[in-house]
Amino acid sequence: MDDVLKGRGCSWVFETDALRITPDPSKAPKLLSELGERLLPYEALADVTLTPGKRGTVVLRVIPRRGADPVTTVAAGQLKESLDPYRLVLPADKETLADYYAEEMRAAISDRSPAERFMVAGPSAPRGFKAWDGAASFDGDTVTFTWFWSGASTAKYRAGDQRFQVTDLEDVEWHAPEGASGSLRLKVRGRQSPADANKDPASVIFSLGWGATHHSLPFAAAVLAAIQTAAPTPILGTTPALEPQSSRGHTELVDLILKLGELRDAGLLSEEEFQAKKAELLSRM
Repeated sequence: MDDVLKGRGCSWVFETDALRITPDPSKAPKLLSELGERLLPYEALADVTLTPGKRGTVVLRVIPRRGADPVTTVAAGQLKESLDPYRLVLPADKETLADYYAEEMRAAISDRSPAERFMVAGPSAPRGFKAWDGAASFDGDTVTFTWFWSGASTAKYRAGDQRFQVTDLEDVEWHAPEGASGSLRLKVRGRQSPADANKDPASVIFSLGWGATHHSLPFAAAVLAAIQTAAPTPILGTTPALEPQSSRGHTELVDLILKLGELRDAGLLSEEEFQAKKAELLSRM
């Protein structure tokens, strides 16, 4: 393809095997600017839509496959439409051209099923932002939370500043900032998280003006991508064959089921695939 569509705040370049999204430094929305240039292989897409927009515009949008993109995976459907980094707003007189590219991209889609691993690179590191109760930083290997005495809970302040290696993490939860709520929570391998994020030293809390989406979401996506890179997970459909129950033990099978649940929650297994694998394991218990 190798053609260009320029829209509101960014340009889309249609390369042979991928869509390159390049934000305009002076006009792009804050989230798009913070994410920087994005390269989406057509094989990472599940769908492409073209719909009427507001005030004489049309909106071209690409939808990544489930589990293919760390940004949409960690956002988990919480982004408002206007913040979607994979939409291009165009003048209505470009609808015919936009429709042509939409059809070209749809023709390049061969698999809409959940992706086995991320197919789109995570946002670059280092990254950092200020939450209500502390400053969060990530250098590509380690997440650091440095507490603010004015906002951190007693539990966090007593625990002291926190450092987490990505190899010790299994997931990231991002809860969109809405008014005075929202949080970023790290899931530490083998550790039970407190129900209240305000008492969890592996989390930071958002509030008005603290933890804005354009800072906290790319941060969460960068950490999530690093976790997957550091701890490769089994490819779908290649769960190792199980030995007889007598040689593995009940506890090991339960651990496998829990691991499958983590893969499902991370978007790497569909609900149907999870239930099928779970049934297979239970039949051996």
